[in-house]
Amino acid sequence: MPLTILTDEDVRKVLHSLTKEDILDLQQSLADALHYYSTSVEDNGCCSSYQPMRTSLKRKDGSTTLFMPASSSDGLGVKIVTLQAPEEPPAKALESLSLSSHRRSSSRTSLSASPSSTRSPSVAPSMPPSMSSAQSTTPRGSLTLFDETGTPSGLINAEELTAFRTALASSMLLKKRKNVHNLTVFGAGKQAYWHIRLALLLRGDEIHHVNVINRSFDRAREMLIQLYYPFPEDEDYVNPIGQKYGSKTKTALLTPAHGEYTRLLKEYVRDANVIFCTTPSTEPLFPASYLTNPEGRKKGRYIACIGSYKPHMIELHPDILRQAVAPHHEHRHFHKHQKEGGAVVVDSVEACLREAGEVVQAGLQPDEVVELGELVMLRREAEKKREEMRRSSEDGDREGLQVQDSSGLRGWLTKGNVVYKSVGLGLMDVVVGRDLVRLANERGVGTTIENF
Repeated sequence: MPLTILTDEDVRKVLHSLTKEDILDLQQSLADALHYYSTSVEDNGCCSSYQPMRTSLKRKDGSTTLFMPASSSDGLGVKIVTLQAPEEPPAKALESLSLSSHRRSSSRTSLSASPSSTRSPSVAPSMPPSMSSAQSTTPRGSLTLFDETGTPSGLINAEELTAFRTALASSMLLKKRKNVHNLTVFGAGKQAYWHIRLALLLRGDEIHHVNVINRSFDRAREMLIQLYYPFPEDEDYVNPIGQKYGSKTKTALLTPAHGEYTRLLKEYVRDANVIFCTTPSTEPLFPASYLTNPEGRKKGRYIACIGSYKPHMIELHPDILRQAVAPHHEHRHFHKHQKEGGAVVVDSVEACLREAGEVVQAGLQPDEVVELGELVMLRREAEKKREEMRRSSEDGDREGLQVQDSSGLRGWLTKGNVVYKSVGLGLMDVVVGRDLVRLANERGVGTTIENF
């Protein structure tokens, strides 16, 4: 059997060639796998009973190596990645960052419609270290794929793949949101990059503002430029999201060095319809009151937290999760179109109850969270019922069907408060990796070894 090898550059080429239709197809494939994972269909290889918990190995240098075996309906796979321990920058480095950010105020204006850093810089509430630091938490390793007989079929560099498959799952819920005008992103690493890129691919015409909050101005600026020019040396490359900033999309960068960091942080969080948290933080990225007090609860938001992956790591304050799962009669929801309090969605209940800092520190119980695969199952049941109603309706009562669509589950998924927490499933890597190998073979990318 041939073995397909994809280097990091090969993976980047394939992923950056994907169109909106390609992303929707990949999401459908992932949704199918997560559906079987959550419904525990024993005759399918994606069943949760076939998915071992990942094993971690921490070394003396603080780095953590993760071993993630998984089974899919088409075979097996194992991803092995190492994450370096994040470093807090020393005081002198932070002071240098403040001064350099102040000097770059003119370049900031070209990227942002927000006030530039022309005031005297000041150190505001702390943020996680920049993803551009020498000690990066970007996972490095590989994914090995096997067919049903155990024969190796693929070897893929996992650095870009890990960020992509995480964003692919997060954006499955983004597709359902009624309003995505304002997008706020914490971080400027690969996870932030792919979350923004997929958001622009799926809902780009509707996104008016993309606000990036990161410790390093230069790193955030480089990330945004790369979104539109991922291969500047390739004149033939056609970027599916375009090669210039859209007329409707305004981009703002914010660092703790900004003189009005605290005010703008609150503004960006409050104004956001969608928030992506992609940092290895060990403390909340913003105060809970920004979203839990009456002013913060005037509209529903979709928040995805994917940066923290250990019980002591946390990006979102536990009070925000507690409020989301509290019985709605305990407090009035201030979003006039949505009566429910909200929901916490996870990739895996078992994994998140053990490893997700936000879930652990909020003290959430298994019956207070719902798996993404369960939502897929409920959605398919609703679609089946609607189809049955359509067929049985002699007069085609479309008004009744519309009421059915805009109530209950779909109501809070589209307009309510939804928090998505992911710590990563090996199943995601195997499913997306297999599709990636298929796409690479179709497009002539990568190296193939016959009769490996």
